[in-house]
Amino acid sequence: MKSKLTPLLVFAAMVIHAVPLSAHHSFAAEFDEKKKVTIKGTITKVELTNPHGWLYLNVKDDQGNEENWAVETGAPLALLRQGGDVKKSLATGTVIIVDGWLARNGSKTVNGKTIKFADGREILAGTSNNAAQ
Repeated sequence: MKSKLTPLLVFAAMVIHAVPLSAHHSFAAEFDEKKKVTIKGTITKVELTNPHGWLYLNVKDDQGNEENWAVETGAPLALLRQGGDVKKSLATGTVIIVDGWLARNGSKTVNGKTIKFADGREILAGTSNNAAQ
C-alpha cells in the first residue's frame, strides 16, 4: 500500500509547486522593449498580488474616450517600500503618470517603470525589464 501512495504524493507535490511558477514570466515574453509608452490616468483598481502587482487606470485617448489600462508593477512589497501605499498614494481616484513598455499582444497593458504623482514625487514601479535596471 505504501509503495502505491508514494508516487501519488510526489506527483501532487510537483503540481502544487508548479502552479505558482507558471504565473511568473519574463519581460521579453509579454512586453516589447522598443515600445515605450507614457500614460496618464485615474486609478480604478489596485491588486497587490505576488509575483506582480497590478494597477488599473482609466486613460483618455486622443478623442477624449476613456479606456481602461492595466499596469504591471513589481512585487507588492517592493512597491510599498517605494512609497506606493494603497490607502494614500495609490488610492482609487488618484491621477498618476506611468512610464513603461507596451504589451506585445496589442492589449492596453503596460509593464511599469516609474509612477509619477501630482505632487512631483516619482517612484519605481518595479519593472521586470532587466535592461532598465
